[in-house]
Amino acid sequence: MNGRVIAGRYQLATILGQGGMGQVWTAYDQRLDRRVAVKLLHPERVTGPSGSGAADELRRRFVRECRVTAQVDHPGLVTVHDAGSDGEDLFLVMQYVEGADLADHLAEHDPYPWPWAVSIAAQLCAVLSAVHAVPIVHRDLKPRNAMVKPDGTLTVLDLGIASVMDTDTTRLTHTGSVIGSPAYMAPEQAMGGAVGPYTDLYALGVLLHELLCGDVPFSGSTALGVLHRHLYEPPLPVRHLRPEVPEALEALVLRLLAKDPQDRPDSAQEVYESLRPLLPAGGAPAGPLDPTRPFLRPHAPWPDRAAVPASAPVPAQQAPPAPKAPPARPNVAQAVDDVKRLLGEGRITQAVDILGGILPAAAQEHGEHSPVVRILRKQYAATLMDDGQYRRALPELRRLADDRAAEAGPADSQALQFRYDAAQCLEQLGEAAASLAEYRAVLPYYENENGYATPSGPGQAFDIRHRIGHLLLGVGDHAAGRAQLQALLYDTERAYGPHHPLPTELRRQLSHHQDVRGSV
Repeated sequence: MNGRVIAGRYQLATILGQGGMGQVWTAYDQRLDRRVAVKLLHPERVTGPSGSGAADELRRRFVRECRVTAQVDHPGLVTVHDAGSDGEDLFLVMQYVEGADLADHLAEHDPYPWPWAVSIAAQLCAVLSAVHAVPIVHRDLKPRNAMVKPDGTLTVLDLGIASVMDTDTTRLTHTGSVIGSPAYMAPEQAMGGAVGPYTDLYALGVLLHELLCGDVPFSGSTALGVLHRHLYEPPLPVRHLRPEVPEALEALVLRLLAKDPQDRPDSAQEVYESLRPLLPAGGAPAGPLDPTRPFLRPHAPWPDRAAVPASAPVPAQQAPPAPKAPPARPNVAQAVDDVKRLLGEGRITQAVDILGGILPAAAQEHGEHSPVVRILRKQYAATLMDDGQYRRALPELRRLADDRAAEAGPADSQALQFRYDAAQCLEQLGEAAASLAEYRAVLPYYENENGYATPSGPGQAFDIRHRIGHLLLGVGDHAAGRAQLQALLYDTERAYGPHHPLPTELRRQLSHHQDVRGSV
């Protein structure tokens, strides 16, 4: 494969690593004459033959996730240059990062200095805080997905990829291994429940424990055995192995490793604030790849011999800018046509910007409650969701739901759809309790008085119940989540028959839960 050119532009050079689902290569961007990293993923190894609908859906989700993650701007994230399909493979082109991955960095320094561990964790918190605000959940935070650069700064890799390849954590590949990294997997993720920022914080706790103790808190000979330990065994406090570690740091690791997501810190920012008093306050960096360097000499050039000019040149005086002409009145009809064209071309981010800019003008021209504005707002909310901007979509959906319910009543199908979409946004934002409440509030409208799905909405009722079950697992209520899925299995078998994909999937999930609970 050496020499293969991807997308007519990226020539593969040297393989850096490979796993069950793909490979990572160094490559040359022939157009810009620069070195890049190319990740090749093989969808059929996850979903089956490439002709299947599941493989096609994975391809669509892959491009969407790459587009969303490319919008996150943070110096601690690897830059995404390009993404798409090439033959049977999906490809992701990224910035080539020099340095050592965190796993190798740890292996080369034994024991790992605890101030280094604090500095690594603080940098990871800065990255997580940025991606969780989008919101994106990394899902596969581990040492192999973090690079320590020569100047000591950390770069996080594979953002968004895990959410594509791991739509259901409990799915097994043909090799029989769980997709993901069991050693870093939070209990709710291990049980196939809803994930959120709290899931990444658990993985951060595992990683921090590993840096301080030289090994992950839970290991085993099988993936199921490891997942079982995550669910039921308490972690060993790090000071049992490293007495010199500050008590505050040990306490933080234990909070991050709490089984119940609600017992973990509220956010990556809160974790950073807990780490801040432990960051190095003075001294000099030990040399290249010292992760304390960004805190000891923030934004300092590398290497340190680089000189700083005594004075910077003063820019020449410029003439004052000419007064701007008043902005032209937006053409709503033209904007709608542009949005349709952009959506047809897959340029969702640009369509979002046009819709967000045209809405105020349309409301002024046609009235806030006019059909034109209602259609635009509906398209805006749907496009925001397609673009992964759930935080911005949520208030639009709530407004649409309230307006529609005021006109047609709370049982109106369109009002219910807006509320369902709002619940999806809350779920994606990691607000599990609020999402559960919203799903539970709309579910009765899709069921009759006996709790059975109505003829007009059995699929929607089953979908909502499925989501409720995953959210219960996600918040740590395993008994209620399992009971929810068990009841749903009974009803879907009666409605669809035992061989329908949904009951088949539910049986597999419940079997996985039982395997994890029973593993030793």
